[in-house]
Amino acid sequence: MATVDVATPTAEPGNGKQAPSPPAARRSSFSGADLALRALLFAVTLAGLVVLATAKQTALVPVPQIPGLLLSRPAKFNHSPALIYLLVALCVTCFYSLLTALTSLKLIISGSSPTKTLFLLVLLDVLYAAIMASATGSGGGVAWIGFKGNTHTNWNKICNIYGNFCRHIGSSIFLGLIASIILVLLTILNTHSLYRRSR
Repeated sequence: MATVDVATPTAEPGNGKQAPSPPAARRSSFSGADLALRALLFAVTLAGLVVLATAKQTALVPVPQIPGLLLSRPAKFNHSPALIYLLVALCVTCFYSLLTALTSLKLIISGSSPTKTLFLLVLLDVLYAAIMASATGSGGGVAWIGFKGNTHTNWNKICNIYGNFCRHIGSSIFLGLIASIILVLLTILNTHSLYRRSR
C-alpha cells in the first residue's frame, strides 16, 4: 500500500505570523518607567523628611506687653500638628516607595508583571497620593499663616523672625507636593498598563 506523505504547513518567511514583540517591549518600558518614578519618589520623600525633621530655630522674640523686652523662643516642626502629620506622611510614603521599588525591580528581573500586582499597586498609589496631598495641604496652610499671618484672627506672621525655620518648612512642603505628583503619575501609568491588557 502506497503511503502518502502529508506535508505539515510551514509558514514562509514572508507570510509567517510571529509572536508580536512590541507589547513585550511596551511592558518593559512601562516597568522601567515605574521603577524610575518609584526611585525618584523615594529620593524626594527622603529629602523632604530630612529637611522637615531638621526644621528648628531659636530667635529673640519681642514681648508685646513689655516694649524692649526680647525673649529667646525656639520654633520646631513638632509645635504644629499639621507639620507632624506631614512628617508622618513623608515617612510612610518613603517606606512605601522603597518597598514598591524593590517589587518593581523584581518584576523587571522576572520578566512578568501579574495583573493582580498592578491592580494592587494602583490602589496603594491612589491611597498614598491622597495621604500626601492632604498632608501637603494642611502643612501649606500652616506655612502660609506663618508667612503672611492673619489679621482677622490676630495671628502674627513669624517668618520675618524665624527665616531659616520657614525655609525648611517651605522646602519640605514643596517636596511633598512633588511626591504627590509622582504618585499621581504612577497611578496613571499603571492604570494605562491595566487598560491595555484588558483590550
